[in-house]
Amino acid sequence: MSSVVAPERALGQVGAPPSPSDRIALAIEGPVAVASLCRPPVNAIDEAWVARLDEILDALERTDGVSVLVLCSSERVFSAGADLELMRTRFDTEAGRARMVAFVREIQRCYARLERSTKVTIAAIGGAALGGGLELALACDLRLVADTAKVGVPEARLGLLPGAGGTQRLARLAGEAVAKRLILGAEVVGGTEAAALGIAQWVVPVGELERRARALAEHVAALPASALAACKRCIAAPLEPGVDGFELEVAGTAALLATAETQSRVRGFLEGQR
Repeated sequence: MSSVVAPERALGQVGAPPSPSDRIALAIEGPVAVASLCRPPVNAIDEAWVARLDEILDALERTDGVSVLVLCSSERVFSAGADLELMRTRFDTEAGRARMVAFVREIQRCYARLERSTKVTIAAIGGAALGGGLELALACDLRLVADTAKVGVPEARLGLLPGAGGTQRLARLAGEAVAKRLILGAEVVGGTEAAALGIAQWVVPVGELERRARALAEHVAALPASALAACKRCIAAPLEPGVDGFELEVAGTAALLATAETQSRVRGFLEGQR
């Protein structure tokens, strides 16, 4: 699942490498799905890319048994962000700029959908994740970053801002001080520093990224999907106006206590302690 390994190979599957025209390739093995960014050379984000991510999220919602989604890259970079050539073609007219603003809204919507997914989402960042590329990773639940990777939201260098949720999620995850440092300074940091700043939960040697991402995905996928979805819902509650997270915990507990899987796991745990 590293930045240079196609998902079919990473999961031990046999098949042709993903087609670059797909922009994002999907491979599923049991409870783990792998979405590999595959638009060379830098996984630039355009409308077709966003539509493809929507297709993948649609497919996973219809697929029973998948509880974990890993996002990685088949290119040397994770993603360099929005397609600047596309942006340049829309600079000159009010209509073009309006189309670009609408596109930014679409990226925001798609990333919010990823964030709200009942699946546990893992970003395996093996190469540069900049701008919209890092914003994609920030919308995931868990992030592993290679020690040699570079991450940042340096849009201010171009007179822009990180508009795909970067100002909001970076401040929430790493704190206002870190968000101001990276965004206002247009700073790009290495993987080790990214983890120290709270942007990623783990930093690993680049040669171990695939193995560590796979191990994490398999570990999480072994947990009950219903419990994982309920936990995600409760964790997100403080960000939802009018939602009482404590009551949500009680309701979630009641629902899980009624499931055969929870009852079986509790009985098995107690029997193992005897």
